[in-house]
Amino acid sequence: MSTAVPTTRPQSPTGGDDRLLRRILRIDAWSTGAFGVVMLAGAAPLSGPLGLPTSWSVPFGVAMLGGAAALGLIAGHPRIPWHHGAAVVAGNLLSGVALLVLTASGLVPLTGAGVAFMIAGALVVGGYAAIELVGVRRLQGAHPRGAS
Repeated sequence: MSTAVPTTRPQSPTGGDDRLLRRILRIDAWSTGAFGVVMLAGAAPLSGPLGLPTSWSVPFGVAMLGGAAALGLIAGHPRIPWHHGAAVVAGNLLSGVALLVLTASGLVPLTGAGVAFMIAGALVVGGYAAIELVGVRRLQGAHPRGAS
Protein backbone atom coordinates (compact mmCIF):
# COMPACT_ATOMS: atom_id res chain seq x y z
CA MET A 1 0.00 0.00 0.00
CA SER A 2 1.31 3.47 -0.80
CA THR A 3 0.35 6.85 0.50
CA ALA A 4 -0.22 9.66 -1.96
CA VAL A 5 1.79 12.79 -1.25
CA PRO A 6 0.16 16.03 -2.31
CA THR A 7 2.25 17.91 -4.86
CA THR A 8 0.26 21.10 -4.99
CA ARG A 9 1.74 24.42 -4.00
CA PRO A 10 0.29 26.60 -1.26
CA GLN A 11 -2.33 28.77 -2.87
CA SER A 12 -3.67 32.17 -2.06
CA PRO A 13 -7.38 32.88 -2.45
CA THR A 14 -6.49 34.28 -5.89
CA GLY A 15 -4.71 31.12 -7.00
CA GLY A 16 -1.17 32.43 -6.55
CA ASP A 17 1.76 30.78 -4.81
CA ASP A 18 2.51 32.21 -1.35
CA ARG A 19 5.70 30.30 -0.49
CA LEU A 20 8.21 33.01 -1.47
CA LEU A 21 6.29 35.79 0.26
CA ARG A 22 5.78 33.77 3.44
CA ARG A 23 9.47 32.78 3.54
CA ILE A 24 10.82 36.29 2.99
CA LEU A 25 8.34 37.77 5.49
CA ARG A 26 9.60 35.33 8.12
CA ILE A 27 13.24 36.14 7.35
CA ASP A 28 12.42 39.86 7.41
CA ALA A 29 10.61 39.43 10.74
CA TRP A 30 13.47 37.58 12.42
CA SER A 31 16.18 39.90 11.12
CA THR A 32 14.16 43.00 11.98
CA GLY A 33 13.55 41.69 15.50
CA ALA A 34 17.21 40.80 15.98
CA PHE A 35 18.28 44.18 14.74
CA GLY A 36 15.76 45.90 17.02
CA VAL A 37 17.29 44.07 19.99
CA VAL A 38 20.78 45.17 18.86
CA MET A 39 19.60 48.78 18.56
CA LEU A 40 18.13 48.66 22.08
CA ALA A 41 20.87 46.72 23.81
CA GLY A 42 23.66 48.49 21.96
CA ALA A 43 22.20 51.99 22.05
CA ALA A 44 24.87 53.42 24.35
CA PRO A 45 27.89 51.42 23.16
CA LEU A 46 27.11 52.08 19.48
CA SER A 47 26.43 55.77 19.99
CA GLY A 48 30.09 56.80 19.84
CA PRO A 49 31.26 54.69 16.90
CA LEU A 50 28.17 55.45 14.78
CA GLY A 51 27.30 58.94 15.97
CA LEU A 52 23.72 57.78 16.44
CA PRO A 53 22.40 59.24 19.70
CA THR A 54 20.55 56.90 22.03
CA SER A 55 17.55 59.24 21.69
CA TRP A 56 17.35 57.96 18.09
CA SER A 57 18.48 54.34 18.43
CA VAL A 58 16.08 53.43 21.24
CA PRO A 59 12.92 54.51 19.35
CA PHE A 60 14.31 52.83 16.20
CA GLY A 61 14.80 49.62 18.18
CA VAL A 62 11.31 49.73 19.64
CA ALA A 63 9.77 50.42 16.22
CA MET A 64 11.74 47.54 14.74
CA LEU A 65 10.44 45.14 17.39
CA GLY A 66 6.89 46.25 16.59
CA GLY A 67 7.54 45.86 12.89
CA ALA A 68 9.00 42.39 13.45
CA ALA A 69 5.86 41.35 15.32
CA ALA A 70 3.65 42.66 12.50
CA LEU A 71 5.73 40.84 9.88
CA GLY A 72 5.51 37.63 11.89
CA LEU A 73 1.74 37.93 12.18
CA ILE A 74 1.36 38.49 8.44
CA ALA A 75 3.69 35.58 7.62
CA GLY A 76 1.72 33.32 9.97
CA HIS A 77 -1.64 34.08 8.40
CA PRO A 78 -3.08 30.92 6.81
CA ARG A 79 -3.68 32.80 3.54
CA ILE A 80 -1.66 35.99 3.23
CA PRO A 81 -3.83 38.75 1.78
CA TRP A 82 -1.93 40.36 -1.10
CA HIS A 83 -2.64 43.83 0.26
CA HIS A 84 -0.80 42.96 3.49
CA GLY A 85 2.22 41.98 1.41
CA ALA A 86 1.90 45.18 -0.61
CA ALA A 87 1.79 47.21 2.63
CA VAL A 88 5.02 45.52 3.76
CA VAL A 89 6.67 46.38 0.42
CA ALA A 90 5.58 50.01 0.78
CA GLY A 91 6.72 50.14 4.41
CA ASN A 92 10.15 48.77 3.55
CA LEU A 93 10.53 51.19 0.66
CA LEU A 94 9.56 54.11 2.87
CA SER A 95 11.95 52.94 5.58
CA GLY A 96 14.81 52.71 3.10
CA VAL A 97 14.13 56.17 1.72
CA ALA A 98 13.80 57.57 5.26
CA LEU A 99 17.19 56.13 6.21
CA LEU A 100 18.80 57.72 3.16
CA VAL A 101 17.12 61.09 3.75
CA LEU A 102 18.09 61.04 7.43
CA THR A 103 21.66 60.22 6.48
CA ALA A 104 21.88 62.94 3.83
CA SER A 105 20.12 65.58 5.94
CA GLY A 106 22.87 65.95 8.51
CA LEU A 107 20.16 66.00 11.19
CA VAL A 108 22.00 63.26 13.06
CA PRO A 109 25.76 63.69 13.64
CA LEU A 110 26.74 60.36 12.07
CA THR A 111 30.35 59.25 11.83
CA GLY A 112 31.68 57.66 8.66
CA ALA A 113 30.78 54.27 10.12
CA GLY A 114 27.32 55.61 10.98
CA VAL A 115 26.77 56.77 7.38
CA ALA A 116 27.84 53.34 6.10
CA PHE A 117 25.58 51.69 8.68
CA MET A 118 22.55 53.72 7.59
CA ILE A 119 23.20 53.17 3.88
CA ALA A 120 23.63 49.44 4.48
CA GLY A 121 20.31 49.44 6.37
CA ALA A 122 18.60 51.20 3.46
CA LEU A 123 19.99 48.63 1.02
CA VAL A 124 18.85 45.73 3.19
CA VAL A 125 15.27 46.97 3.53
CA GLY A 126 15.25 47.81 -0.18
CA GLY A 127 16.35 44.26 -0.93
CA TYR A 128 13.59 42.86 1.25
CA ALA A 129 11.07 45.12 -0.51
CA ALA A 130 12.21 43.86 -3.92
CA ILE A 131 11.92 40.18 -2.96
CA GLU A 132 8.61 40.76 -1.19
CA LEU A 133 7.28 42.51 -4.30
CA VAL A 134 8.08 39.40 -6.35
CA GLY A 135 6.28 37.37 -3.67
CA VAL A 136 3.23 39.65 -3.80
CA ARG A 137 3.10 39.33 -7.58
CA ARG A 138 3.25 35.54 -7.33
CA LEU A 139 0.58 35.63 -4.65
CA GLN A 140 -1.73 37.60 -6.89
CA GLY A 141 -1.42 34.91 -9.55
CA ALA A 142 -3.71 35.58 -12.46
CA HIS A 143 -5.38 38.54 -10.74
CA PRO A 144 -2.74 41.30 -10.80
CA ARG A 145 -5.10 44.12 -9.82
CA GLY A 146 -7.98 44.24 -7.43
CA ALA A 147 -7.50 40.75 -6.07
CA SER A 148 -8.39 40.32 -2.42
